Amino acid sequence: MNPTETLSIFDLIADAGPVVMLVMLALLSASVVSWFMIVQRFIFHSRAARNFNRFERTFWSGGDLAQLYRQGNSHNAEGIEAVFRAGFKEFSRLSQQKNNAAVMEGAQRAMRVALMREQEKLEAHLPFLASVASVSPYVGLFGTVWGILNSFRGLANQHQATLATVAPGISEALVATAMGLFAAIPAVLAYNRFVAKAETLTAKYQTFTEEFSSILHRQIHAE
Repeated sequence: MNPTETLSIFDLIADAGPVVMLVMLALLSASVVSWFMIVQRFIFHSRAARNFNRFERTFWSGGDLAQLYRQGNSHNAEGIEAVFRAGFKEFSRLSQQKNNAAVMEGAQRAMRVALMREQEKLEAHLPFLASVASVSPYVGLFGTVWGILNSFRGLANQHQATLATVAPGISEALVATAMGLFAAIPAVLAYNRFVAKAETLTAKYQTFTEEFSSILHRQIHAE
């Protein structure tokens, strides 16, 4: 690149050295994958919240629990409905026993397992976003340091060093830092939001599980 030419971002990226170029490609790939996961997590969490509100309204409408269980689909059940179906199925299977404590323990154990599975779904892909958020700035900084070192090494062959001579190399290197921040900032914001959302939904699931256990407890003792 001629030092007198106007620098553009695309020229800087195209003229970068192989190591800095590799760093930029890695950061770009991480950014693309993280944005895909951000969109996927946003859709999943929004659907989970809607499903919870809809099922909770149906559950507390006063209908028969057995009828509610039959109306659902065991293969497509998600979120709190999956927890409900796991608990009610185990409760119905063990209800013929005379040991009420064993019946309740079995139903609660089934709901705990289902609850853990749903929590894992809510937290899926979040470790990757955390890794991108924490590592990307350092990867970009590595590319910047490497590019600046190459720029100053190139000055050894120059009889007269000027700002115009060293500016393109340093600018190429700084693009790596900018790309690292570009990948990290959305990832850390999305990670914090989705962690909070997952914790909120998990707390709602746990509250429902406790309330449902109380209903089953009253029902088994009433019988």
